[in-house]
Amino acid sequence: MTGPPPRSRGTIGLLEENCTVCMLCARECPDWCLFIEGHTELAPAVKEGGRPRTRHVLDRFAIDWSVCMYCGICVEVCPFDALFWAPELVGAEPAREALVDEREDLRAWLRGVPPPPALDPSAEPAEELLAARRLEAITAQRAQR
Repeated sequence: MTGPPPRSRGTIGLLEENCTVCMLCARECPDWCLFIEGHTELAPAVKEGGRPRTRHVLDRFAIDWSVCMYCGICVEVCPFDALFWAPELVGAEPAREALVDEREDLRAWLRGVPPPPALDPSAEPAEELLAARRLEAITAQRAQR
């Protein structure tokens, strides 16, 4: 057996850099199997003379696989693409406590996440891509002057 098919649901991987501790995944989870803790820090102002910004920092992100029903709602509602489906499976454990994966474990699942499917070549380009191309053209024109 070669394993589950590509893009299949197996376990959830966490990309910590994208997590803003917004808690949407935990609020929408019907099983309450997500445990998220964080704190806020004061980040320096972006511009000189500006006011400092508040930044949310992730302290704990854990999933209790003994409760999770693999519905995928947490992956769907994440506005920052911090959660992904990985095709690997959570192994059986004799103790229920061993079925709780902390953020380090969830980060390790990311290695199995396949790349997204290729874009449709006949589709219209995304507005963000068009805006980036326009900006590049303007910057190139100014550099030639």
